[in-house]
Amino acid sequence: MNKLLNILLVLLIIGYAGYYFYKLPKYSNGQKAPQFKAELLNGDSFNLSDLEGKYVLIDFWGSWCGPCRRENPQLVDLYNKHNNSIFTDASGFEVVSIGVENREASWKTAIQKDGLEWPYHIAQTERFKSPIVSQYGVKEIPTKYFLNEKGEIIGVNLDIAEIDRMLERRKKD
Repeated sequence: MNKLLNILLVLLIIGYAGYYFYKLPKYSNGQKAPQFKAELLNGDSFNLSDLEGKYVLIDFWGSWCGPCRRENPQLVDLYNKHNNSIFTDASGFEVVSIGVENREASWKTAIQKDGLEWPYHIAQTERFKSPIVSQYGVKEIPTKYFLNEKGEIIGVNLDIAEIDRMLERRKKD
């Protein structure tokens, strides 16, 4: 009986470790963020490279995701606090929201309801099989990539308070 329990315990540990590594983001600190092009909510064309020179938070979220929606007020506050700031090494801060969705209408409603006033909203309507979501290896939301002015990843899945502290430390006096 003990032998069977040990085998089950080992299998459980292996399964948990596999699941943990499966969910890890594809990219980490120090790597250049993969470039992408997309159409914004307003119909404009967007290239991630257009934001080089600024700090950028890429936020993968969904209108159907409770934790994402609960975090949105903090994200709005962060954007309002730092969007027009000048930093020692960057000319501003932007948020790029990538909606991991099935229905674009729900996504548009959530943007309005949550007051997500930044201009960079991209819908990915094939959920986790969508091109940008797959490119970044996103397997759960919310997932966040924080980029420096060179487009390099300086934080993955940081909480909003940590991003705020990082930006505060880099503000020009």
